Amino acid sequence: MEIAENVSKDEIGQKRLYDFALYLSLFTIVYNIAEGVISTLVGYSDESLTLFGFGVDSFIETISGIGIAAMVIRIANNPKSSKSPFEITALQITGWSFYLLSGGLLLSAVFSIIYGQQPESTFWGVVISLVSIACMLGLIHYKRKVGNQLNSKAMIADANCNVVCVYMSLTLLASSFLFETFSVPYVDAAGAVGLVYFSVKEGRECFEKAESMNDTCSCEHD
Repeated sequence: MEIAENVSKDEIGQKRLYDFALYLSLFTIVYNIAEGVISTLVGYSDESLTLFGFGVDSFIETISGIGIAAMVIRIANNPKSSKSPFEITALQITGWSFYLLSGGLLLSAVFSIIYGQQPESTFWGVVISLVSIACMLGLIHYKRKVGNQLNSKAMIADANCNVVCVYMSLTLLASSFLFETFSVPYVDAAGAVGLVYFSVKEGRECFEKAESMNDTCSCEHD
């Protein structure tokens, strides 16, 4: 009787952890949609290439976030289940989207330099990047905490994926701050090129995860 009660408590505690992991995934999706809408609209209005590209990246991260949420639901229902076709497709779409974003940003940066185009303002790039850094650091902390408590490599790896988002936010912050404060020429285009580097890196990792059945970022649970 005591053993059954302990097992029941363990199961309840684990369910709560999976529920919290799902809430974190859903928050990530909603946040990325909001960040994407605000960043693209403001970036387009202020002619800030880096901020606009950052917003598009947020939409791409939303696709990845949906795949992660599906992963959490799958593992919660069956910890030993294999990666689903939906998760693989989400990774592949995300990978191609990152590559397309990289190409578009690189071409835009080149034209921006050739024609000497400068943003009207990068103030909101500073604000949005600071908010993004704060949110991503919070998500990383709690995702790692839940992942460690569940002993889930998948969830810990998901948290590590958010580290790249912090690097991209820092790139936006640096380029936006330098232009807004010192009017450094072409720094907005340089920031866009910085986003290209991280976008290519994330795109490549998405395809590697989709191809590997031992992918720790989307299907392992040990």
